[in-house]
Amino acid sequence: MTTSLHLLFSHDCVDTRPVCIDGDHVLDWRFFTERTCAAVRALGGERHRSCARWALCLSDPFDFVCGLFALLAAGKQIVLPSNHKPAALLPLAGLYDSVLDDLDGLLASGDGGLCAELTIDPRAPLSLVTSGSSGVPKVIHKTLAQFEAEIQTLATLWGTVMQGITVVASVPHHHIYGLLFRLLWPLAAGQPFDRMTCVDPADVRARLAALQKTVLVSSPAQLARWPALINLAQLAPLPGLIFSSGGPLATETAAVYAQAFGAAPIEVYGSTETGGIAWRCQRQAQHQNVVSDAWTPMPAVAVRCAADGALQLRSPHLPDDQWWRMEDAVQIDVDGRFRLRGRLDRIIKLEEKRVSLPELEHVLMQHPWVKQAAVVPLNGARLTLGALLTLTEEGIQAWRSAASRLSITQALRRYLAEHFDGVVLPRHWRFCMQLPFDERGKLSVTDLAARFAKNPLQPELLAEWCNGDTALLELHVPSTLIHFSGHFPGLPILPGVVQIDWVVRYVAHYFALCDGFQSLEQIKFLSMVRPGATLRLALAHDPGRARITFRYHVGEHDYATGRIVYSKDAIV
Repeated sequence: MTTSLHLLFSHDCVDTRPVCIDGDHVLDWRFFTERTCAAVRALGGERHRSCARWALCLSDPFDFVCGLFALLAAGKQIVLPSNHKPAALLPLAGLYDSVLDDLDGLLASGDGGLCAELTIDPRAPLSLVTSGSSGVPKVIHKTLAQFEAEIQTLATLWGTVMQGITVVASVPHHHIYGLLFRLLWPLAAGQPFDRMTCVDPADVRARLAALQKTVLVSSPAQLARWPALINLAQLAPLPGLIFSSGGPLATETAAVYAQAFGAAPIEVYGSTETGGIAWRCQRQAQHQNVVSDAWTPMPAVAVRCAADGALQLRSPHLPDDQWWRMEDAVQIDVDGRFRLRGRLDRIIKLEEKRVSLPELEHVLMQHPWVKQAAVVPLNGARLTLGALLTLTEEGIQAWRSAASRLSITQALRRYLAEHFDGVVLPRHWRFCMQLPFDERGKLSVTDLAARFAKNPLQPELLAEWCNGDTALLELHVPSTLIHFSGHFPGLPILPGVVQIDWVVRYVAHYFALCDGFQSLEQIKFLSMVRPGATLRLALAHDPGRARITFRYHVGEHDYATGRIVYSKDAIV
């Protein structure tokens, strides 16, 4: 049983049922109503009455829902940015008159008068801002009624599970998935949500144990990392369901959770524009070594395939009953379910050749060395492609035992050449520990391209590997570094102090050492580092003796070696 969002305050709201769990404290419906009413009074005051459009930028989920419903009840137009940082808000300045980023500050400006009955228009507008895959802000206009329709769909599918539980989340609430699954659906269902955003897997374990009956709202990137950081089998009690959205969950990850919990996470496919479209729970087919990867359309959502293979849909979550086109290519099965076949808008022309970036990534991930792959267009003197990869254990061993990363990339290029024309193959390659997924599990073109950008102060990080107390990096030293200027005229050489600075920076990143530098020991600069050099940097952390041993080398030839000693108190 769910209550329409615009009717939440139409009944007697003085009861003490929980709305939000804050650590060991319960924030009940009465407190929620009082705080929302106080915000409505403040918004109606002389100071704020003329501000019609508000950017809602509250990072605390409980304050956020109070602010959201206060703005709705006050008849304000709401803008929900995906990022609350000042630099991200600057391009959106024309969309709002004021920013609500401090609820206590707003309440302090109220007049303390009585709050009229909270009346909310179901057609109230809400605008969500998303960067999409291009990094360019895009404004999506929706109404409260569309959110209500989607909540009804979720209740139809999983409403029986949403009884007597607390929603625990590792994703933020300022995008449509977190907003719906973490806040609005629980409110409509009369179930509390946890105030903490559990980014650290240790926090997830603690909150599941403390709250007992839970539903977990997470993302593919987070779910993929957790098995290496916590023992899933020791989580107790298990959440009733795990939801995942933001991208497909890897088959291997789904299998890990299915083995630990008895069922894989529920994956939700959709977008900010469309809301939820379909769902799936990957499971091993009986007596077959295959996994069902098909998506089931949500109730009342109709799907079809356009002539070019694009998914089209009609949905109650959309503003009208017209067919909506997605840029996802699909294959629709006879039973009405469908399979995703990559993004149509990620097909580009390179040297007059059409190339599908998802297809490149898919083929790369069939290679035994490649775990994950992301291919991104890079604008320079001419358009080229960059490939950012995470490696399997076999791939890591191949790179570590090779003379350089170049031999590995050449092998991968030869492999791709069996499938694609040579002119469309990636020209730039990076091996990383993990792809730069954002908090929503998305990969943006901007973040991917940044991994290939040059910095006048830093080397290019071509490859990295870290395991416990050891790390191995492969660095390219571009001739454009400002450190070569004047050092020395006619014979540019990388200064030794710069090499030490790089070591200190990488040590802080990989081994979580804070500022506690004490001394240098046995520093030796054995060979000159010239512009254009590609070196390996080996780091070994000895936590017992609070020191780092480093070695710049190419093969067996050393360029610089030594130790950096830290204060033991500085080691986290």
